[in-house]
Amino acid sequence: MMSDSKVYVSNATNPLKKVMMCSPQHYTFNDINVITAEWMKKGDQEKNEVMVAEWRTLVDAYKAHGIEVVEVDPDPAFQVMTFARDYGCMVREGAVIGHFRHPVRQVEAAAYEAKLKEMGVPIVARVNAGCMEGGDFWMIDDHTLAFGQVDRTDQAGVDNLRDQLEKFGYTVVGVPCPPDNLHLDMVFNIVAPQVALACIEQLPYNFLQMLRRRNFELIPVASQDVFKHGCNVQCIGGGKVVAIEKNKHINDKMRALGLEVIDVPLDQILHAGGGPHCLTQPIERP
Repeated sequence: MMSDSKVYVSNATNPLKKVMMCSPQHYTFNDINVITAEWMKKGDQEKNEVMVAEWRTLVDAYKAHGIEVVEVDPDPAFQVMTFARDYGCMVREGAVIGHFRHPVRQVEAAAYEAKLKEMGVPIVARVNAGCMEGGDFWMIDDHTLAFGQVDRTDQAGVDNLRDQLEKFGYTVVGVPCPPDNLHLDMVFNIVAPQVALACIEQLPYNFLQMLRRRNFELIPVASQDVFKHGCNVQCIGGGKVVAIEKNKHINDKMRALGLEVIDVPLDQILHAGGGPHCLTQPIERP
């Protein structure tokens, strides 16, 4: 047993205590994802002050529910720095540092890692072969870690983490999906114990079977809602989910199951290619 027995993140649904986030103050549109590329073709621009105002509503929603928000200073040198989820992920034992696929994002990792160090969070694994981004990561249960192999996480990254995380008793599962979906959190999102939003036609048969064996209830999300970030919500525990106001029909499905949905008015920030889940890195969820 390690001497530091502090539990950081034990699953996807316990009450969230502490998160790390980064303002989109200096965000620059970049065509590294399908969503932003489409908006750029239409002549859309960042509108940073709008993005920051929307982001603040998410920060305020977390604080209103007793969640500590640790902010990483945005750096004008890092064009696409706001999606704090993606530098890596958290497990019970501490932080896993991933590896960004695109060079324009690789520069962000050091700032996030410095903040982890400042908070005293141990780094228990590090991708040193292939790529892994945190938007692809899900704790399916106490022992099963799923990594989407979509556009940003590859086989080498998954294999590399399997080798490193085995000693903690984790089973690592790869989930291949069509690359336009960007990250697994765009087509799959755990919103309560054994309840998930899922774009079923974008997910592989083996993964769906694995969820069924674990008695998951899947709330279906249509493919056309993926790029509206229909799946991209953040469970904060206690039956509460932070979701995008505009996706009313999906939010109503969650409410019908007895979940409390906290609406945030994100819109411009979605043009950058991410929603509440992408903007949030859980640090403490014991």
